[in-house]
Amino acid sequence: MTNERKNPLARVSGILAATVLPLLAALLCAAPSASAATLTEIDDFGSNPSDLRMFLYVPDSVAEDPPVLVAQHWCTGTGPVFHANTEYAALADQYGFIVVYPSVTRSSQCFDVSSPEALRRDGGSDPVGIRSMVDYTVRTHDADSERVFVTGVSSGAMMTNVMLANYPDVFAAGSAFAGVPFGCFATTDGSGWNNECSNGRIDRTPQEWGDLVRDSYPGYEGPRPRMQLWHGSEDDVLHYANFAEEIEQWTNVHGLGTDPAATDRPQPHWERTRYGSTGDQAPVEAISVEGVGHNVITSGMAAHVITFFGLDQDTGPGPGPDPDPVEGECRVTASANGWNTGLTAALTITNTGDAPVEDWSLEFTLPGGQSIGSGWNATYSPSSGTVVATHVAHNATIAPGAEVGIGYQASHTGDAGAPTGFTLNGTECTTG
Repeated sequence: MTNERKNPLARVSGILAATVLPLLAALLCAAPSASAATLTEIDDFGSNPSDLRMFLYVPDSVAEDPPVLVAQHWCTGTGPVFHANTEYAALADQYGFIVVYPSVTRSSQCFDVSSPEALRRDGGSDPVGIRSMVDYTVRTHDADSERVFVTGVSSGAMMTNVMLANYPDVFAAGSAFAGVPFGCFATTDGSGWNNECSNGRIDRTPQEWGDLVRDSYPGYEGPRPRMQLWHGSEDDVLHYANFAEEIEQWTNVHGLGTDPAATDRPQPHWERTRYGSTGDQAPVEAISVEGVGHNVITSGMAAHVITFFGLDQDTGPGPGPDPDPVEGECRVTASANGWNTGLTAALTITNTGDAPVEDWSLEFTLPGGQSIGSGWNATYSPSSGTVVATHVAHNATIAPGAEVGIGYQASHTGDAGAPTGFTLNGTECTTG
């Protein structure tokens, strides 16, 4: 028997390290914000039985009574890695909410979503520490305890399910990318991994799945958090069958059937179903991403999470400097990292207008001696001089207030600087 078969956590950690991190680094890293806000580690935040670390991002233009978002990493990840490779901090800069990044310290760097302690309210392990982080943030920053949300990818998605089950009175909603239902990963042997669940072989009725959630906090009769679910149809790490089981669980928790109230395609390869209502804040929303494996999260998806949570309803800045005034209908931030004769560049395009930008193209000028070899999230032509970056299928529309991250790799003859002179669909954009 190979070591991978003996230690499934090592296997999945290796898969994620080899695939999730490079993909996210390529697709999600945007240009550094002009904001002076930084990620800060917090010590002594409260009860913390599994020795988690807490990292906190408070934007300069934090809203008055700000909402709180808990953002949870994948196996092999950390809080700082999740902060650097996802769009939540940039969205926090825009909308004024606070982001908490829990960070696992055990060797697998996976959250505990399987032990008996983790699967009951105040039972111990990671959920207790994460709850303490929320309490600390609400208390210290006078945050809105009625607007606390949680999201995560893979292991972080599984923990999102756990936090909503254990603490329905703490969280208003959650969003889980490539996870499994609450209780599906349960083990009693301390292994932390459940092959039957990961391979999609656990099939329960909606009532049975719902009962697992209800039994984690016996006697609770209050409102239940809304849930948004994402899964790639070709996921071979946490099998796609788990997506249907999650839908069954959370619709049952909300007293709903599994027939959707609405079905649409916000992107060509997405199928979105909503349960209980048809709006952006339905009790349960599920997005199946066709032809995609475990690496389901890509640039722009975080904006859909923020809309589901209602965090894009800007309440205006509280303490701290006001945001810089925006002129025109678009803003672009750009950065370049060079080495020897090569560089990578990252650009973030923000629609600052009141109407969607459809079928966008962005014109800009490269420094002399630079030539684009490859890129992501757009097509680029020509390769040097004045370049036009044109949308691809999944990001053809930029909604008002939303942003799209694109980037490229280029060669240079000495000037490794960022591009300049941005025009979006004929409209000159502000920068920074």
